[in-house]
Amino acid sequence: MTTDFRTLYEKAEAAGRAAAEAAVPTPMVVSEHTGKSWYVGEGVCGFAWVKVRPGNSPFARWLRKTGKVRGAAYGGGVDIWISAYGQSMARKEAHARAMAKVLNEAGINGYADSRMD
Repeated sequence: MTTDFRTLYEKAEAAGRAAAEAAVPTPMVVSEHTGKSWYVGEGVCGFAWVKVRPGNSPFARWLRKTGKVRGAAYGGGVDIWISAYGQSMARKEAHARAMAKVLNEAGINGYADSRMD
């Protein structure tokens, strides 16, 4: 199967952006022991990425060659980091899930992952 990786990546990225914009983060209030508090409308802070495996697959090699990822990821494969949306973990996760879905539909082994900051 011949795949235009650039077109696939752009399609996955567009799906990710649309999902992130449609996401509705759960706001939170952060309080300090002194009684001061802050409203955080974008919800909890965190990180999200799409892990692509194996790290030596044609798509993973293309990602490295084009600078979309850097080297091997922890635990194998390569990670496409979602760096937009400030610190909003909800928006980053929505982006990563949508992106992984598009990649999987094209036969690429990718999945969304995240962690709270």
